[in-house]
Amino acid sequence: MNTRRGLKGTIAGVACAFMAGLFTMPQQAEAARVLVKVDISEQRMTVYKNGIPRYRWKVSTARRGKVTPRGTWRAKWLSRHHKSSRYRNAPMPYSIFYSGNFAVHGTNHISKLGRPASAGCVRLHPDNAAVLFRMVKNSGLRNTIVKVVN
Repeated sequence: MNTRRGLKGTIAGVACAFMAGLFTMPQQAEAARVLVKVDISEQRMTVYKNGIPRYRWKVSTARRGKVTPRGTWRAKWLSRHHKSSRYRNAPMPYSIFYSGNFAVHGTNHISKLGRPASAGCVRLHPDNAAVLFRMVKNSGLRNTIVKVVN
């Protein structure tokens, strides 16, 4: 192997990753196989698999008077057919819980995606939620990070 060529390729790869903003994430997020990055100001989610952006979807986060907490968490547990115990058994299909009662999950309020509408969870189109749920299930909870930013 040509060491000089290998070093140039590594430097170029690091430079591209830096410019793409991948080094702004906590170290645990960089090591995650699945990174779910939610941008509240854009009402968008970007899903990374092994550091590569795979999906970008509209979401709904907390409406006025409610809060979607910002921060970085490891996924805690999954619930395929979850129903809310707080909001009159509202369906929460393909739930990925990451902080207490907060989860990324599918919604039947599809027309509201792309703007704040939830009680605090991250709502997603049910088809997209199913894709994400399978990714997390296949990669494992320990290898999944949920990061919520402004």
